[in-house]
Amino acid sequence: MALVQRKLVEIFQTLRLAKKTSKDDYMTNLRLVLLGIAIVGGVAFVIKLISEFMTFGTAGRI
Repeated sequence: MALVQRKLVEIFQTLRLAKKTSKDDYMTNLRLVLLGIAIVGGVAFVIKLISEFMTFGTAGRI
């Protein structure tokens, strides 16, 4: 029981120290996350497109 109580105290202490980010910081982080998702998705799309073109000619022979 002491372990659970200690964890709860640590959680509340962390929440007291945390502060809400400003809208500008939030928008900057959101842009970076969306840019990262778009880049990873674009790279995956190009890899999939290349693999489809490479296997297109061999699909009927196997």
